Amino acid sequence: MKEEILINVTPQESRVAVLENGMLQELLIERTSSRGLVGNIYRGKVIRVLPGMQAAFINIGRERSAFLHAAEILPIAEEETLDQANITTPDINKLLHDGQTITVQVVKDELGTKGARLTTHLTIPSRYLVLMPDNDHIGISQRIDNEDERLRLKEILEESQKDSSGGYIVRTAAEGARKEELARDSEFLLKLWEQIKLNIQKVKAPAIVHADLDLALRFVRDLVPSDIEKIRIDSSKVHGRLLEFLDDFVPNLSNSLDYYTGERPLFDMFNVEDDIEKALHRKVVLKSGGYLIIEQTEAMVTIDVNTGGFVGYRNLEDTIFKTNLEAASSLARQLRLRNLGGMVIIDFIDMKDEEHKRQVLRTLEKALDKDHAKTHISEVSSLGLVQMTRKRSRESLEHILCEPCITCNSRGTIKTAQTICYEILRELHRAATAYDAKKYLVLASQEVVDRMLDDETNHLAELESLINKSVRFQAEPLYTQEQFDVVLI
Repeated sequence: MKEEILINVTPQESRVAVLENGMLQELLIERTSSRGLVGNIYRGKVIRVLPGMQAAFINIGRERSAFLHAAEILPIAEEETLDQANITTPDINKLLHDGQTITVQVVKDELGTKGARLTTHLTIPSRYLVLMPDNDHIGISQRIDNEDERLRLKEILEESQKDSSGGYIVRTAAEGARKEELARDSEFLLKLWEQIKLNIQKVKAPAIVHADLDLALRFVRDLVPSDIEKIRIDSSKVHGRLLEFLDDFVPNLSNSLDYYTGERPLFDMFNVEDDIEKALHRKVVLKSGGYLIIEQTEAMVTIDVNTGGFVGYRNLEDTIFKTNLEAASSLARQLRLRNLGGMVIIDFIDMKDEEHKRQVLRTLEKALDKDHAKTHISEVSSLGLVQMTRKRSRESLEHILCEPCITCNSRGTIKTAQTICYEILRELHRAATAYDAKKYLVLASQEVVDRMLDDETNHLAELESLINKSVRFQAEPLYTQEQFDVVLI
């Protein structure tokens, strides 16, 4: 299977696309104005203890207070290999009090109106290891299933642990890594922890102590497999930083890194923009003629499977079975691409044959093996429903790119003015590359024009400087928020 990573970087946002055999499987977006918080370490202040919830609200210097549960105050690693079942959570009143200063780390980003989720058990990741400064445990990723390899990795870490304090989680990427590579990772993490400790002593709460890497470097560090075919990036500045990072920590990946200089935008070249647009639609058409209807609500995600125009088999049961098999693979990709999490209810077409039900479930499980998020699947119910969960750690694609639609009283969503501004900037860059115009006129809705000339004015100025052309905006009263035109003058 050919796997490629595409990294698109602009001043306003970074986007990472994962392609398998040319098909978009996963998309991560990080906007400069709202970078993710997961992994960041803060010196926070307790503003309210909630005994009834066994939790507390913590001021970490953000607009919304963060949430810390009593169980997260214990020195427990968040690794699957550790047994947490028999641990009793003490009374929150014995752990925290109002006004107390505490060092915390974000484990889940702010979602909707909810603040970030916190822990006091700090973890600091590198390519192969995760350092746990306040724990002497050595855990091995469950995804490394070879017992000899697990033993080898544990022995290496136990040996290095003799000369330092703290425990480690060995990440999946460490499978097959040399002793020298693990030692280099360990040395880097220990130096970083010393710097973080100094920062903790210096800052006054609430304040950030340590920020994680930006999206491009973080993705390569955490999720890129060692056998990746190609990593293409369209920013010379970030390409240089990424190359330096790879040379230091993953030298075997350096040859896979490619600075993209083509005339067409990187995401256009590989049809990623089209796939992003499709991922915002409710309906997903299957190759057979069947289709999925995906609905995202506050409580859960529902997926309805339909045969549509598919009548290609000799009997109804076979037609249903083949449709459900294709749907199982497709919906696993859609969950990952759209980053849908929480409770997921899948309404497969009713099957009478028990073996068919088992095969559909096995197909779904196999397709979800590629997903980095944790998933759990139930059996097929008597109604043909499959209940599953997918861990939610960041906003869904729709929540990042869209907002409730005012026109239809929030029954649907439209792209935000910010999203349209970024699309316009990309279209202007695309037009400047393809055509020789003296200047440009952009026709758009009043909301988009106001946003562009106010909040995005710096990004517009950077683009005008880059293409060496001026851009004028004109508000069109009849345009909806998603409509715009770029006119060459």
